[in-house]
Amino acid sequence: MITLPVFDRSGSQVGSLELDPAEFGGEINRQLLHDVVVMYQANLRQGTVRTKNRSEVAGSGKKMYRQKGTGNARMGAKRTGKRRGGGMAHAKRPRDFSYSMPKKMVRAATRMALLSKLLDNETTVVDGFGLGEPKTREVAAVLRALRVAGDSCLIAPARHDPVLWKSARNLPRVKVAPAAELNALDLLSQKRLVITREALELLRGRGKTAKTA
Repeated sequence: MITLPVFDRSGSQVGSLELDPAEFGGEINRQLLHDVVVMYQANLRQGTVRTKNRSEVAGSGKKMYRQKGTGNARMGAKRTGKRRGGGMAHAKRPRDFSYSMPKKMVRAATRMALLSKLLDNETTVVDGFGLGEPKTREVAAVLRALRVAGDSCLIAPARHDPVLWKSARNLPRVKVAPAAELNALDLLSQKRLVITREALELLRGRGKTAKTA
């Protein structure tokens, strides 16, 4: 069992939470995590690069000078890839790098990434943020009280919270994602995970459903 303390906004412990690793897959498959993270990174690539080949650059295709009798090394057209300003021998073209993996594998990788955060003591459970209006300094104060300020941090509420998102968007290396949108890349890219008790309970329920399915 994993026992996690639960803190309030001031950083004081107000309770604890016991988790069964089996609710998050029980074990970590590093190869699966790697494959899913690479998929997410590939899907982020724009693939809009384009360079010109020798048929597209400006210049004549005529031989620069005759083959013999000049005293110079033999030379072809200006647009050859061997000369400055010439076309590329293997010109790059726009391409789509994105691909997909089975949903069960992606969901399993998300649970494993969360389990790794729990096992590495990189998870902080907070009872709630309770923001009435967007205030960046209030979120910054909460992160300092939780002793996670200065590290890259992923804040995970139970559901989309526009007030929390607006309050945290100006903080460097801080990202907000509701529990339903968590993925392996976001979890592993951030050093610390600050998750609400409600969000963690929601993820536990999904883990149990996935295990029995």
